[in-house]
Amino acid sequence: MLAKIPGPDGKLPPGVKGISLFVVPKKLVDADAKLTGERNDVALAGLNHKCGWRGTTNTLLNFGEGKFPARGSAGAIGYLVGQPGEGLRLHVPHDERGPHRRGHGRHHAGHGGLPRQPRLREEPPARPARGPRGEGPIETAERIIEHADVKRMLLAQKSYCEGALALELYCARLVDEQHTGAEDAADEARLLLEVLTPIAKSWPSEWCLEANSLAIQVHGGYGYTRDFPVEQYWRDNRLNMIHEGTHGIQAMDLLGRKVLMENGRGLQLLAQRINATIERAMHVPDMAVYGNALGQALAQVGAATKAAWASGHPAEALANAVPYLQAFGHTVLAWIWLDVALAAHAAPESAARTGRLGAMRFFFHYELPKIGAWLAVVSQRDATCAALPEEAF
Repeated sequence: MLAKIPGPDGKLPPGVKGISLFVVPKKLVDADAKLTGERNDVALAGLNHKCGWRGTTNTLLNFGEGKFPARGSAGAIGYLVGQPGEGLRLHVPHDERGPHRRGHGRHHAGHGGLPRQPRLREEPPARPARGPRGEGPIETAERIIEHADVKRMLLAQKSYCEGALALELYCARLVDEQHTGAEDAADEARLLLEVLTPIAKSWPSEWCLEANSLAIQVHGGYGYTRDFPVEQYWRDNRLNMIHEGTHGIQAMDLLGRKVLMENGRGLQLLAQRINATIERAMHVPDMAVYGNALGQALAQVGAATKAAWASGHPAEALANAVPYLQAFGHTVLAWIWLDVALAAHAAPESAARTGRLGAMRFFFHYELPKIGAWLAVVSQRDATCAALPEEAF
């Protein structure tokens, strides 16, 4: 349990630095840490009924309500772990050499949204459809995948889920390089992972959830029923946008800390790797146009980063941190997809090759242009949201 201990003045310390960590067992232990069988003053208040993850039990506990008096008096007994005020650090370890449980937990949250994407398997309709004006049956009915809009939704799902998987695998490689690379390479991997961690957590959890939503849409009314698992995938995946730090937290971490740390060296390293991929693309005629588009997107992100901090006031810079996170994430995913497409372009003809190249083109044509609107409010330090008074809601 995380809780605060009153200071010498009897008041609770402000902020996270006042949080301590405790073990609060259901049954008490003796001085030798052996269970005594004596009940602690901890009681089950009830179950939390969740949107998804219904197969895992989540409960609400009450402490010290007197239902099970501990050693003759009301009040739950807890055992302090570490020193007072160190609770958050001990609960979520993190040191200056790179992410430990916190970073890995965020990667797991992002990775959690990836496998929940079903593949469409469609059989021809049993009955023939009617003509465009209803004038009698036609020979063969159209399957829904033959409609461009259904292909659009399927391509979106493919670009989100496979792109997010490629991002997570890249981050996993950086984790390995921290431990196996030479000193300089390990340090670069550490810093790149610092910058990419907010993206690795937030982007898959947002856009793979959108893929789940599109899967429901593709199924039509059946998608809204429990005849197919797509509605469960959406409910389960919705948690990934919340736990291990919400989008707002990841956005402030990215714009308020990660792109600024070590005088912006992490952002510079990422830009170097993106530019290396762009350079490779420029030597492949079919890929050059996408390399140019990615270069322009990277320049937009760099300009918006400077504009956000131009006034030097954190409140102004961070007021639109989430749009910045979204634009940054889309730029990173465009880079990932261009790298995947370069490998696919050099591979022999196959359905997988065609699919990856198609998903890359979709992402560049339909998704990457969105960053302009997101970065506009960042660059202008738009105060629409921050300035609206509470009563106006």
